[in-house]
Amino acid sequence: MIKVAIGQDSHRFDFDNKNKKLVLGGVVFDGPPLKGNSDADVVLHSLTNAISGITGVNILGEIADRICLEEGISDSRVYVKEALKYFNGDICHVSFSIECLTPKITPKIPEIKKSIADLLNISENNIGITATTGEGLTDFGKGLGIQCFCILTAMTR
Repeated sequence: MIKVAIGQDSHRFDFDNKNKKLVLGGVVFDGPPLKGNSDADVVLHSLTNAISGITGVNILGEIADRICLEEGISDSRVYVKEALKYFNGDICHVSFSIECLTPKITPKIPEIKKSIADLLNISENNIGITATTGEGLTDFGKGLGIQCFCILTAMTR
């Protein structure tokens, strides 16, 4: 069966936090980190939510909170791996749309694609990433945070 799901996540910047890095798609960027219990990687969080949309098992929230707060794991790749435990099938394509004023996403798209391809065990050719400032119409386009949408297409068993 072919299934399609959408995932979304957004976080504000934590301009005062000097002890955390800005991570998007498992790749470190220059700039202030995002607020959150974990690394607040909105790209991987939106992917986790999209996988949850296919499986019906919500990872972000109770399961991710346990992993982060009780086990001390803040790497969002762990959340994706947890979501994949409930997934039975093949991921055909993943598309991300990132909205932010900063950082500049385009120069690191190849790194993000490789990071996600390795995580999902799919070809980089099956990953699309776009970025926009949204013409400054939202808080994300005004530089207050980052928002990401993910659409995932899968063949499930």
